[in-house]
Formats: sequence, structure tokens, C-alpha cells
Amino acid sequence: MDIDDIWRAIDAQRTRVADLLDDLTDDEWRRPSLCAGWTVRDVAAHLTLQQVRLRDAPRVFRTLGGMNTMIREAARRRAATGSPAGLTAEIRGMIGSRRRNFGVTPYETLIDILVHGLDIAVPLGRDLVIPTDAAAVAATRMWTMRWPRPIVPRRRFAGLRLTATDVDWSVGDGTPVEAPIAGLLLLVGGRGEAALPHLTGAGAADARARLN
Repeated sequence: MDIDDIWRAIDAQRTRVADLLDDLTDDEWRRPSLCAGWTVRDVAAHLTLQQVRLRDAPRVFRTLGGMNTMIREAARRRAATGSPAGLTAEIRGMIGSRRRNFGVTPYETLIDILVHGLDIAVPLGRDLVIPTDAAAVAATRMWTMRWPRPIVPRRRFAGLRLTATDVDWSVGDGTPVEAPIAGLLLLVGGRGEAALPHLTGAGAADARARLN
């Protein structure tokens, strides 16, 4: 996928996530997401903060602490001030725009919309289409990135070969662990518990043990 393809994939997934959010009940908006300590509403609010300009960063990410703390608290503040309909409208409003947060590439923007879409859909038992080609690009980015620091260090999967069953994608060397690319995206994205039911292959039990 080239950069144009990536932005088209981002737009398509923003549309799917917004459609999903439009269909949620008030109770579902309040439920826990796959992100520990984040509600579905918090995750949706985070997805509205994908075009923060450098000049606005001190206002948006004003909480003291590490990067994860600043991101979490910014999402919670946004969730507290935005209605479900308003948050969904903001996500839709980004479709067609190529603005992105300062200091990140389109690859990280793609990761955010794919993984956080799953953070919302999976715990609610909702279906969300994850395009395999885009998911493979995102998974490769997470596997190879050095900065920002990867969510799950590659050494955790030493001696295992992760292989997608629905797209041409493999990383690592060793005993095979297989899953649909969406499951592997959850795995390398630090959502191991959600990924576990999808893992098969001779190395699946080893992978499960490493995540427990």
C-alpha cells in the first residue's frame, strides 16, 4: 500500500467505526473497552484527537506524567465534554482530511483507527470489518517500529513465527503461531487476552503462556 492507499484505508475505517458508534446504546457507550481503564466513550473521544496541531498540544495534552497518562487524560476530558453524537460526528468530520497529530506518520494514524476500532467492537461483541491489507500494514509497522516504543516488545515473541491465515503476512522465526490478521493485530498491539481465542498452530500454547 502506498500513502494514498493508507489514507483511503483510514477514511474507510473511520466510516465503519462511526457507523458502529451510531448504533450503540447508552449502556454500550459506558462499558469497558479493551484498553484497561478506558470506556468505549473514552476510546471514541481519543479517536477525535487525531489532528492536534503542535500549537494546540499544550492545551490538549496538559496532564503531567508520561505520554500514556497524557493521552489517557486528554481522552477522558474530551469524553466528559462531548456527547456520543458529537464525538461520532467529529470522527466523520475527519474523513477526507490528511491532517495528523504532530510527530506521527500516516502509519500510526492507521494503527489508531484499526486497533481502537477493535477496542470498541470486541468487548461489545459487535462486528467490525478489518481490511486485511490495511491490518497487515499496521501490524508490520507495530512489529518494526522503534519510536514510539512498541506496545509489546518483540523479544516477547522470540522463537515464534507469527503468520496470518487470511493475508500474506508473517514475522519472526521459530514455532508457528497462526491467526487471522485482526487477531495478530490485537496480539502485537498489546491486547493479548482478546487475541488468545484466535491463536492456533504448534506455538499457540507457548504464546498463551507468555501472555499470562
